[in-house]
Amino acid sequence: MKKIYAYATLVFVSSCGKTAKQSENLLELNSKKEVLIEQIDSLSQVLNSVELNISKLDTNKRLTTVNSIKAQRKLFQHFIEVQGTVEADQSVELYPESSGSITNIFVDEGQSVYKGQPLIQIDDSILKTNMAELQTQLELASTTYERQKRLWDQNIGSEIQFLQSKAKKEGLENSIESLKAQAKKLKISAPFSGTVDEVFSKIGGLATPMMPAIRLVNLKQVHVESEVTETYLKHIKKGTEVELFFPTIGKNISTKVNQVANYINPNNRSFKIRIKVNNPNSELKANLLADIKINDFKQNGIVIPTKLIQKDRMGDSFVYTLKKEKDAYVVEKTYIVQKMTYANESFISEGLLEDALIVDKGARLIKANETVIIAE
Repeated sequence: MKKIYAYATLVFVSSCGKTAKQSENLLELNSKKEVLIEQIDSLSQVLNSVELNISKLDTNKRLTTVNSIKAQRKLFQHFIEVQGTVEADQSVELYPESSGSITNIFVDEGQSVYKGQPLIQIDDSILKTNMAELQTQLELASTTYERQKRLWDQNIGSEIQFLQSKAKKEGLENSIESLKAQAKKLKISAPFSGTVDEVFSKIGGLATPMMPAIRLVNLKQVHVESEVTETYLKHIKKGTEVELFFPTIGKNISTKVNQVANYINPNNRSFKIRIKVNNPNSELKANLLADIKINDFKQNGIVIPTKLIQKDRMGDSFVYTLKKEKDAYVVEKTYIVQKMTYANESFISEGLLEDALIVDKGARLIKANETVIIAE
């Protein structure tokens, strides 16, 4: 080791002596400078090799040992995470259209019903009585009209008698239709096929248009709704991929955004999104909470663990990489551009090549241009 340093010093002194004694032109001096630099570089490599061997044999002085990983090129995805709730496409509370006493409830809670099926009957006894009277009158009026019509067709009788019988018959028919329409308002029927979720009314109780009687739900087709801050408006569109997770039941679903609202709520500066979900087994219930991950970035590139990235005093990001020099590795400070970070991984858009050796464990204990060894 001493011989190496002595040789380098002798070369340098000798060269300086010659420079002082001889008046050489600038070209010759630059030429000698390049020779000296080559000699110094060569000696530095020899020195690094010697120091590496010393570190292996000398227990009092060792090179820093680090771990390394290779920069990998793979698919990187970034997600916006929000929460939402499950809403049934067909879910309604049914109200009676007219007031009255409830005489019959035809269904139970949890029962499946078809569209148009009667659910609740409100007292219609008075309407039935009135309808029976009108029906009797209609029968007589129809008979009278038919007779007047036959006579009128034979040019017998007066026209006024024929028109009066016709008007009376049609008036009674209209009255009966009106009563039938009123009777429908005293009956609650299913507007769509589904399941009776809850019955609020009781037989003998009073039904009013101000109080719901039945809640009817169809869970075959549901959707998840969520409000997202307007900051992400440019990243979310119809067809954007999303991942849904329902923590209560431990279910995952991969799907897409079906609708993005065109209105931003001025109170919280957010907009609504809707995600349709098939629910053939009715496993998803109305108002069930959902964790939503919206995929706003997806690209292949260099991906490294975020923990390896450091910042200098200027706030620029860098990692320590290793350059092989014979039997040792020299630390290099490599500046990078960190575009996205998600789930403890960062997407590097500039600064790193695939398979570059990055210092992992020990990165906080080293500095640039330091010679290190990699743990086996």
